[in-house]
Amino acid sequence: MPIPGTRDRTADDRMPTRTAAAAAAAVTVGMGLGLRAVTTGSTAKYGGDALYTVLIMTLVLLIAPRVTPPRAAASALAFSWAVEFLQLTGVPAELSRDSAVARLVLGSTFNAPDLFWYGVGAAAGWLAHTALRRRARSSTRRTPG
Repeated sequence: MPIPGTRDRTADDRMPTRTAAAAAAAVTVGMGLGLRAVTTGSTAKYGGDALYTVLIMTLVLLIAPRVTPPRAAASALAFSWAVEFLQLTGVPAELSRDSAVARLVLGSTFNAPDLFWYGVGAAAGWLAHTALRRRARSSTRRTPG
């Protein structure tokens, strides 16, 4: 019996999803770095927030390729919000002082508008994942000839 919120697929079917998720993660990191290189201020900050959630979603799909688009987006959004609310404790700020990786992953200070932009990233990831799944399905249904 399949797990709720997942698709029933074989291991062979999961490899293209994992490959696509890994590629999407790399593209998302590149987009984030590019955004920071060419923009500043709110555009860089909030665009980075949205891309952070997209990246988390690609990592969810890399780990669990059978997860449906809504569940992957919800998981990424929940993680992003959890990290943001964790910033209210001061723990991320403390860790960020000593580690660039902690600063990138956990941030340092709570900012309420970030919560909205994480939602934008989850919605964008959901839409992209759904569109790519439809495209993949339609291409496998086509018969050569």
